[in-house]
Amino acid sequence: MSLDLDPSDIAEARRLNRKLAWMPKFRPRGRTKAALMQCAMKVMQMKPQSYLKRLGVTVETRRVEYGGNSVSLRILRPDGVPRGIYLDIHGGAWIVGNARCDDPCNAMIAAECGMAVVSVDYHLALDNRLDLSIRDCRNAAFWLVENCVREFGTDRMVIGGESAGAHLAACTLLALRDRGLQAKIAGAVLFYGVFDLSGSRSLRAAGPETLVLHGPSAFSNLKRLTADRSEAERRRPDISPLYAALRDLPPALFLVGALDPLLDDTLQMAERWQSANGNAERVVVPEAPHAFNRLNTGLARKANAYVRRWVACNIAATASRRVEAA
Repeated sequence: MSLDLDPSDIAEARRLNRKLAWMPKFRPRGRTKAALMQCAMKVMQMKPQSYLKRLGVTVETRRVEYGGNSVSLRILRPDGVPRGIYLDIHGGAWIVGNARCDDPCNAMIAAECGMAVVSVDYHLALDNRLDLSIRDCRNAAFWLVENCVREFGTDRMVIGGESAGAHLAACTLLALRDRGLQAKIAGAVLFYGVFDLSGSRSLRAAGPETLVLHGPSAFSNLKRLTADRSEAERRRPDISPLYAALRDLPPALFLVGALDPLLDDTLQMAERWQSANGNAERVVVPEAPHAFNRLNTGLARKANAYVRRWVACNIAATASRRVEAA
């Protein structure tokens, strides 16, 4: 498969980028401003989601227990028995956002791929407790592995995330691998992740003029969330997946925009994943800023469709391998 872009897609992206250059940037801030952003987001989420009914997708929320802790899940179910499960972890710089933010993309995965999507409403690190965000995502994955057949009738899974969500997805995959559960995961989709919490070269070099994401604020947010650690300690594998042993991990699709301050995170992580496993695919999207797949462009639509095809193919390949093994 390939991401086929034509000149009109690039021209459209460039026109939008000229507008984005004049628009406010996302600036990850401290507790008060993040809480205000969260409130504003929830007000916007009060409008009906008519597209869910049109796509034949139903939604439920569940609170599940694992390891003595509880975590909230938002579950999108397709019409019919799911072919697999997509475990989604939302972005938002670890301090804003919720599982519902990902409904537009997740509903399309549920409808087109015939998959149940389980999205994690993890602890937001407004108190700088990044360890609790990681714990919630890991516990959700452990619960899902133990209960997937009973709850969804399938044990074929893909895990995905965007930005901070991609970081948490990578941490979760490593935890599954360390428990010998990596065979349960058919693949990983990691959009423009933060894999080096000491700050990659491209993030450190990003100025206030970067599109969508304000570079200096993003770097400051990393330092605030890890204020109890030295720069060397920020590179420890427990919070920086780039420095972990990446062996024995499933196929992974890495996507990032060429204009994203987190470009180096993705390039380096994909290179190390490929070296360790031989199964990493990297897609660098031209003229694309951070969160490019959320923009109303042909480029975004093609990238999201590409991801759905990749997910469906990996779920189908897992089923075929199991039939052959039997």
